[in-house]
Amino acid sequence: MTAGFHFELLATRGKARAGILHTPHGDIPTPVFMPVGTAGTVKAMTARELATPPLDARIILGNTYHLYLRPGLEVMGICGGLHRFAGWDRPILTDSGGFQVFSLEGLRDIDEDGVTFRSHIDGSQHRFTPERAMEIQAALGSDIAMAFDQCPPGGAPDDVQERALARTTAWAARCAAFDRPEGQALFGIVQGGIDLERRRRHLGELVPMDFDGYALGGLSVGEGPEAMYRVLDGFAAELPASNPRYLMGVGTPEDLSRGVAAGIDMFDCVMPTRNARNGSLFVLEGRINISNAIHRTDPAPVDPECPCEGCQTVSRAYLRHLYLAREILYMRLATLHNLTFYARHMRRLREEILAQGARARLDPLAHEC
Repeated sequence: MTAGFHFELLATRGKARAGILHTPHGDIPTPVFMPVGTAGTVKAMTARELATPPLDARIILGNTYHLYLRPGLEVMGICGGLHRFAGWDRPILTDSGGFQVFSLEGLRDIDEDGVTFRSHIDGSQHRFTPERAMEIQAALGSDIAMAFDQCPPGGAPDDVQERALARTTAWAARCAAFDRPEGQALFGIVQGGIDLERRRRHLGELVPMDFDGYALGGLSVGEGPEAMYRVLDGFAAELPASNPRYLMGVGTPEDLSRGVAAGIDMFDCVMPTRNARNGSLFVLEGRINISNAIHRTDPAPVDPECPCEGCQTVSRAYLRHLYLAREILYMRLATLHNLTFYARHMRRLREEILAQGARARLDPLAHEC
């Protein structure tokens, strides 16, 4: 285990877990949702807003591919790494860039050593290998780095899945051998599509590499929610119990609830921020489309129980007006609301697990739900 980084399990409820992830930049209560800061910013939010209750984000995600292309490693080095560059003093997880590279259909060429690709920005040619992905994440200075992997589409045939699996294992070993900065943890990524036996086989190849945490990759990539839930229910709890478990790129509040129930500790997704920008706001009953005419004269807040600034100060009618007028303030208030909704959702799940654990300690005969 990397110095300064360890996972402390506090309570369980069935397969669900509540714990604390200790990192050099602070402790992270789990289960946790990580807002996505693709280009070094969670869109429309300042670092102070992210860290201030009721949102109180304990960790954010940065994107290796995008930050490598822009602003680039020279700027990142001069500015002292991603924490200082973004004004964020809490933990950061960086993905490896693999998902973005492999999604560049027609712009990349994969071989056994790595991937050559063209930038989606200016068409310039670049190459990622496992070592290069680790070098970039070292320069970013993230608390948690991800191993470089190949993420095949959800419906990929068996031969494609097997080739991706073999490459991911070989590349994981090269990432594990890389000399990382002091205090930077490394997570391995389990691939295998929706085939549970393939997932188990791949996990067996990764565990001897002794990663600090283990992630489930290659889900929510076209396989459908029920297939994803089958993988979560049938496999997530088989990830090492002493390490944090991370479900990459997922998802809806229901996805998060199902993932927590299956034993997952960490989540990320662009959904709350992207949906906010597109007029979709999360509430306990589901989602509302703020552009709908029904909200034109509605004096009520989006959610009267929500403590975010928008819900405490303005009406649905006002938010609808801002959205239709394309005012920047709409994006800020809507993003803050959706991220606060996700944070509160995760805190409720955590409190339920901790309460069950407390009851179990008081009553040894108490049954887990």
